[in-house]
Amino acid sequence: MKSLPKLRYDFCARTDTGRVRSNNEDAVAVHEAARLVLLADGMGGYNAGEVAAGMAIGVVGGELAQWLEEAPERVSMAAVRQALLACVDSANQAILGAAQANPQYLGMGTTLVAGVFRGNRLILGHIGDSRCYRLRRGELRQITRDHSWLQEQIDLGLLTPAQAAVSGLGNLVTRALGVDGEIQPEINEFVVEPQDLFILCSDGLSDMLSDAELAELARQPIALADKAERMVAMANAHGGRDNISVLLAQAGPGPGGPVKRRGLVSRLLRPRGAGT
Repeated sequence: MKSLPKLRYDFCARTDTGRVRSNNEDAVAVHEAARLVLLADGMGGYNAGEVAAGMAIGVVGGELAQWLEEAPERVSMAAVRQALLACVDSANQAILGAAQANPQYLGMGTTLVAGVFRGNRLILGHIGDSRCYRLRRGELRQITRDHSWLQEQIDLGLLTPAQAAVSGLGNLVTRALGVDGEIQPEINEFVVEPQDLFILCSDGLSDMLSDAELAELARQPIALADKAERMVAMANAHGGRDNISVLLAQAGPGPGGPVKRRGLVSRLLRPRGAGT
């Protein structure tokens, strides 16, 4: 079997309350050893959205990172996809259970974007309208598709992207964690090239910045932390109407591999009859 190219991944995450909201219902996490990145944008009354986003990040991060760290480097992408699905489903059930047990959390939910980098591959899962973009050789491309009412109207040819951008209805999501027992996340696989920059973000960023503005910031030859700070600052300068979160992942040549451990997802995915 041909060996995978050695890639190093650098990460940076920032989240900000913005200029209008009183609390931050976004959540982000980077698990560097597992090369796992997570971003969630919660919804619901009071602090329920904050709870849902935190639970999604905590459950998926806690279960999947441990499995990834212990998995062999050559584990199949199908196994990674299966592990991601299992953990997202676990998070969905946890959020539903919390809402049923606590009336103040009734109706809470959250978007989620989860990226797993293995060798020169990215397994990317998402549900809701939080996004992932890729900057490759100076060209910015959105590689997730919003699960939103507006996107459905665009797909049906009833609205143009330009009309959708000024409709004011961008926050009507059609899929989310915590709203139904059956979930429909999208999971896709991408080839990663050296110098690729991946931008995960909540709609507090993507609604405030045009693709051209985001691309201009992403192309700047500065450190990841500075890029993230400038993206958040520009979103705030444009009004900061929502919580703003951005998570950057940059690929570059170099060694890197996960640390080995055992955990919950290994038991969930182990074939029946397998030993401990």
